[in-house]
Amino acid sequence: MYRDSKILLPIFIAVILLLIVGCSQKGNHDQSNSHSDGQLHYSNDDLDPRLAAANINFAFSLYKKLVEEDGEKNVFISPYSISAALAMTYNGADKETKEAMAETLSFQQLSLEDVNQSFKVLQNILEFGDPSVQLNIANSLWGREGRIFHKGFLQRNEEYFDAMITTLNFNDDEASDIINSWVKEKTEGKIEEIVDEYIDPNTVMFLINAIYFKGDWSKPFEESRTRPDTFHLLDGSSVQIPLMSSVGDYDYFKNHLFQSIRLPYGDEQIGMYVFLPSESITLEEFHHEFTEENWRTWLGQYETIAGEIQLPKFKLEYEKLLNELLKDLGMEIAFDDQQANFGQMGEIPPNLYIANVKHKTFLEVNEEGTEAAGVTSVEIVEESAPVYDFQMTVNRPFFIMVYDEATETILFMGTIVDPS
Repeated sequence: MYRDSKILLPIFIAVILLLIVGCSQKGNHDQSNSHSDGQLHYSNDDLDPRLAAANINFAFSLYKKLVEEDGEKNVFISPYSISAALAMTYNGADKETKEAMAETLSFQQLSLEDVNQSFKVLQNILEFGDPSVQLNIANSLWGREGRIFHKGFLQRNEEYFDAMITTLNFNDDEASDIINSWVKEKTEGKIEEIVDEYIDPNTVMFLINAIYFKGDWSKPFEESRTRPDTFHLLDGSSVQIPLMSSVGDYDYFKNHLFQSIRLPYGDEQIGMYVFLPSESITLEEFHHEFTEENWRTWLGQYETIAGEIQLPKFKLEYEKLLNELLKDLGMEIAFDDQQANFGQMGEIPPNLYIANVKHKTFLEVNEEGTEAAGVTSVEIVEESAPVYDFQMTVNRPFFIMVYDEATETILFMGTIVDPS
């Protein structure tokens, strides 16, 4: 017997893969992303395969951690969004912090220039490579008013990530609304907020990636064929859901672990891979076998054959704070207020570190196609100034005494009027 995640989780994995491989505001706007002309400038040959490999490796590593923690719940993420937001942040990292982020994101074989140029190419191809689907990507940096950031850090994020650079008064009650309005706009209203209403007084920057995808099936499901049906849950119970149905020629693959089908969108450049684990294995066993290596092997074994597909019609939202997962993957130093080094981002001290990496997603699958959105926010905070009960500044003539407590003896005493 299955739970709702039995079918949904494989679907989520499929959408993750397609996002990886194929797939007027208040404040002072220092720079903007107006240089984007909305045209395709690169081909797949221009994409550094090392970045594609790095992003897939990070996606599988992160997803493995997620299902270990939330394996019996719906899990849906955009690895591209998370990678892009962290890559923008990576431009501000230095020394051990940069090394740790490189290891976590699998950037070890790539220079910073390689990473930046490859993300620029990838974003352009994803957005404009397939005009039959809508795939919008937007990046932004929101800096605290009065906090100075290194010009090179800002320029790299604008040039390579097409990021909008904005200065805001984070103490203003409307600051979070302004940022969240941008998020809502860029996700077509599917994700309404990523920044809490109250912004920590030590927060100096938010680095945000937003991605929105809308694709119609190449062969839509006929609404008249959608019927209520039983969906079996992991605990042995069941629920009634709308089940869509279609017949035709599809790319299909089956082994002892699962059945899988590819459902293409538009001109068929992008597709959703749906995995249905076999009844003889558990969801945990499927996740264990769903490795990067096996995925690459299975990908070459799909054949186009005639068949019938029945797929749930559903909508969901997902939210996750990624701090602990990223620490487990090797980025712990980036979250340490004393050891983190983001010296390439702005002057330190006070020290800068990552306080939160928040991720939110939306997914709807229906007869027409798929609509999905994801937002990742990296919150950069500066270390708090120490809190003292008093402060004493000896900046004028003063008196001193050296006193032995045991013998009640004054060893030395005097007045210092000129310590120079």
